[in-house]
Amino acid sequence: MPRHDPNVHASTLPTLLLGLLLLIGLFPGIFHSIWSAPLGFLPFFGSSSRTSSPHTMTWFQKGFTLQPRSRGSYLITDQVVQALPELRDYKVGLLNLFIQHTSCGLSLNENFDTDVREDMSDALDRIAPETGPKGEALYRHDAEGLDDMPAHIKSALVGTSLTIPIKDGKLATGTWQGIWYLEFRASKHQRRVMATIQGEKA
Repeated sequence: MPRHDPNVHASTLPTLLLGLLLLIGLFPGIFHSIWSAPLGFLPFFGSSSRTSSPHTMTWFQKGFTLQPRSRGSYLITDQVVQALPELRDYKVGLLNLFIQHTSCGLSLNENFDTDVREDMSDALDRIAPETGPKGEALYRHDAEGLDDMPAHIKSALVGTSLTIPIKDGKLATGTWQGIWYLEFRASKHQRRVMATIQGEKA
């Protein structure tokens, strides 16, 4: 009858532990499932997952057209809300507005004093003028008019999209914040906005 050698078991124990740690490191999900599966059969662990359903995140997308405007900064918060009655359906979420053009922009800014919008337009004109101080040409791209290239510059600076939180069916803007549409071309243009809502419905 062979003799029992305790040294054999002592030498294999570290190897087994090392292998177990390696498996846990490579496949942590398996061990979590094995450990937690028996708990699902207990009433106080399994009942909540069977009786409550997770909140579903939904998406909604819609386009709308802005009123044609010439160069200037315009407050359009009310127009956006009127174009998107679906906002009322969302308890919490995000609204993304994207204007589909390269010579205008969207901004979130002062909603009370109209002087702010006029000052903003004037400031952007100083940053990207149509001509130099002596009337000289400043840009290569002038095929669509002297105001076109400055409009592209202003659009790049201001941006073409906004993301605003939704809370209890309303835009969660600050007291003095409003949605601006900034038109950078001299003549009137019709602009298209794509609105995307992601959130949890009420």
